Amino acid sequence: MLGVLGGMGPMATVDFMAKVVRNTPASCDQDHIRMVVCSAADIPDRTAAILGEGPDPLPALRETLLRLEAAGATRIAIPCNTAHHWHAALQAETPLPILHIVDAVVDQLTGPKDARIGVLATSGTVAARIYQDRLGRRGYACGLPDAAGQDEVTRAIRLVKAGHLSEATEILRREAEALVAAGMQAVVMACTEIPVALATVEGPLRASLIDATEALARACVAACRPEVALAA
Repeated sequence: MLGVLGGMGPMATVDFMAKVVRNTPASCDQDHIRMVVCSAADIPDRTAAILGEGPDPLPALRETLLRLEAAGATRIAIPCNTAHHWHAALQAETPLPILHIVDAVVDQLTGPKDARIGVLATSGTVAARIYQDRLGRRGYACGLPDAAGQDEVTRAIRLVKAGHLSEATEILRREAEALVAAGMQAVVMACTEIPVALATVEGPLRASLIDATEALARACVAACRPEVALAA
């Protein structure tokens, strides 16, 4: 059973769950994987903690993880890119495998190993080098917005959390297009709010976008499908 350590934010958690369902080959209810979800919206802000501007979210993350474990989860997904700064610390707390969102993204990359991959993410994800380091270990170069562009990405993420999707869409479209123009072979939507805002984007840009939420959902389905077969 998949345990979803969610609530960061609530809309992104719902989006992740929908993508798990859509990516599951199923002809009836019983073909879907079982999920237990804790939408722990009270977990302190991850970016603020990384930047030294807010409380440490690790205790709340740990508490939520243990609740999922007690509820019978057999593996864990965290549909929040920035929270993966604490992936190793959380994995040390449980024998359950915690799927890593960046690994899920890298497994879906199809370009040459020396490709330049753009990343749109929170300032916390950028500062913690969650994507830069893990992409680099797999041979990819990582491209990021400049300082002004990163400020705009941050503003757009906040707009999504506040429910102002149309304004966020325009900002994020502009920043994604700038990364493509700078030579990035693909652009990862590396904050779970970003795919929500760019869901309606079509045309050439759509082909360049990689949805980290979708990648994690697919990895979860692949990991959990043997359990569905056993239960059938």
